[in-house]
Amino acid sequence: PREPGGEAAFARRIDPAREPGLSSEQRLLMAQVERAQRQRALQRRLRGRNALLALGIGAVAFGIYGYTFYSVSQEGFLDELEQEAEAARARA
Repeated sequence: PREPGGEAAFARRIDPAREPGLSSEQRLLMAQVERAQRQRALQRRLRGRNALLALGIGAVAFGIYGYTFYSVSQEGFLDELEQEAEAARARA
């Protein structure tokens, strides 16, 4: 059912404090439900942010790990030491 303003009746927000005919228990229950809905929305938003953060941290850690293996495999200082030792043995 639509109201004259074009807005559906079920989508209309009410202010529980000003709504006639609501008992204090009903107002309290409405406040509790609204708090629970806000909490669920906050948790949903934080869950998404936490997932993105975890993916970012994982990508950085994997990048550091991969770069470390790559740079260690490129180092040739042990080979140079071996060549110097061979040259010293050959001279002796």
